[in-house]
Amino acid sequence: MSKVLIIAEHDGQSLNQSTAKTVACAAEIPGASIDVLVLADSATAVAGEAARLDSVNRVLTVENAANANPLAAVLAPQVVALAAGYSHVFGPTTTFGKDLMPRVAALLGVNQISDVMAVVDSHTFKRPIYAGNVVLTVRAPQGPLVVATVRMASYQPVAGNNQAAIEKADCAAEIPSHTRYVDLKSGSTDRPDLQTAAKVVSGGRALASAENFKIIFELADKLGAGVGASRAAVDAGYVPNEMQVGQTGKIIAPDLYLAIGISGAIQHLTGIKDAGTIVAINKDAEAPIFEVADIGLVGDLFRIVPELTAALK
Repeated sequence: MSKVLIIAEHDGQSLNQSTAKTVACAAEIPGASIDVLVLADSATAVAGEAARLDSVNRVLTVENAANANPLAAVLAPQVVALAAGYSHVFGPTTTFGKDLMPRVAALLGVNQISDVMAVVDSHTFKRPIYAGNVVLTVRAPQGPLVVATVRMASYQPVAGNNQAAIEKADCAAEIPSHTRYVDLKSGSTDRPDLQTAAKVVSGGRALASAENFKIIFELADKLGAGVGASRAAVDAGYVPNEMQVGQTGKIIAPDLYLAIGISGAIQHLTGIKDAGTIVAINKDAEAPIFEVADIGLVGDLFRIVPELTAALK
């Protein structure tokens, strides 16, 4: 039987949906027994959410003031200390998981399997390479512990109808002091999180300025959607880089994706290929985005988008 330890992603108050998607992946392993590890300064609220996730057997908590902020250098030794007895350690392919899991793999002396999109068996997985154009099947050796990150766009979160046991775990790991939390600066917004939003509106270089990007925000607000951007828009300084969608940004899978003024470079398409319905608005009828779009509209975005926003009122 496979014993899987999943590292919970959270903000100290609530569980990130990425954890429920990681559980969905682990549940594909035949006969898997799944535990979720919550590392926090106060784990009660987050552990309660994790315990409700279907397929979870136990929730382990480690409460330590050092865990108040998710520093990979601090969390990784604790994960390694608690990984004994498990066959797999999984984390999400998010900023959190990309930071933490390679450290865990390095401390354990194993290779990490990144971006798991399907489980073949307990030690065989599928993952995308070459900007998602090729799906590679990889097999991990049977002996060492398997460390992997799970591709968020490939899984739906498990339901929350469970009542798993919650236990405090003893962790004797030495907490390093060479890394410390200084500050977190992020834009505050009432819009849905880009990686979990059911609807996303993204703008590209054709917006031409940060000021013009307001029409994207206005449309997104009417739809109750998250807001993204192409790399070209981010590099031009129109929006901050946390909004970037694509191979070097966020990989997302909303039910509805509106690509406005985005040409459709392969790197951007990699980030949206799992979206449900793709709508493209671009004045260039030959733009590559129209090859993948379910609905395409050729025209001037500065006329079309305000009209669409007004119609939604």
